[in-house]
Amino acid sequence: MASTALSLLVLTVVALIAGAAFLWRRGGGRKQIVLMLVLAAILAINVAIWTLPTSGGQSLAGTAAAQN
Repeated sequence: MASTALSLLVLTVVALIAGAAFLWRRGGGRKQIVLMLVLAAILAINVAIWTLPTSGGQSLAGTAAAQN
């Protein structure tokens, strides 16, 4: 379940960046573009937190999957 959630988060990051680029080229609202990019950055940081290994060599996603 955790891998599915992480995959959806990555796809959402890509969609947000693509949407922000589309709005920027189209001349959309600057505030919306910045908010989309900020949200994409926050989601990317969350994915990194869950997937990077700790000092013990385990990732949070791996630990969560092992408990289920």
